[in-house]
Amino acid sequence: MGDMSNYTKLQNNLEELNLIHMKNNLDKYLNLIKEGEKSFVDALYELSELEIKAKEKRAMYSCVRVANFPFLKGTEDFDFDFQPAINKQEILDLKSLRFVENNENILFVGTPGVGKTHLAVSIAIEAAKHRYSTYFINFYDLMSQLKKALLENRLEIRLKHFAKYKVLVIDEIGYLPIDNDSANLFFQLISERYEKHSTIITTNTPFSDWQEIFGTPMLAQAILDRLLHHSHVISIKGESYRLKEKLDLFSNVSNS
Repeated sequence: MGDMSNYTKLQNNLEELNLIHMKNNLDKYLNLIKEGEKSFVDALYELSELEIKAKEKRAMYSCVRVANFPFLKGTEDFDFDFQPAINKQEILDLKSLRFVENNENILFVGTPGVGKTHLAVSIAIEAAKHRYSTYFINFYDLMSQLKKALLENRLEIRLKHFAKYKVLVIDEIGYLPIDNDSANLFFQLISERYEKHSTIITTNTPFSDWQEIFGTPMLAQAILDRLLHHSHVISIKGESYRLKEKLDLFSNVSNS
């Protein structure tokens, strides 16, 4: 009976150490050892692998959780056939994350509804899964947070906060012009991140019109110089998905 109690103690120890996957697969591997299918070392190695995989998965989920994504969609959910203008290979290459290692930026430019945010998020999810600190924020949210910090005399802290992310997605630049203060704050943030980290931007405004967002051609140029210096620009000249979904819905309704 001595043996049985050690088996129970082993189960308890594995639980105490939070090695739940080892505990749950222990019987399976003990049988494989008994039947001569696996050596002790192989069994132990495979059990420990299960734990490591689970640990990686937990870390990955926590990175994804804190990234503030508006939705979780990967490139596999993207309808590349509907947007033939997009080079699918280029997007998949960006998912290899070399751009993060090289501190390069990605800028998605195109009219509303063509899938810019979807692609930006799917690349950023990949970065978060690989445990790069990643954050998603809408441009106007970002500006109001920086403005508030400026008024409350804690701009330094807030700028540092947004400057530190390895990958920062700034969504929807250009729906509305911003005031002079905000434009300068944005310039400070982009300068802070320049050549240190990667910024992913989506915009519905062609670069030539950015002076209308940022108030002066000089400031717009200074921001663009830093964003475009090491970058991948993906221009999407397709139709709107959102429109397509509505039209599909509409034609279904009118057909029925």
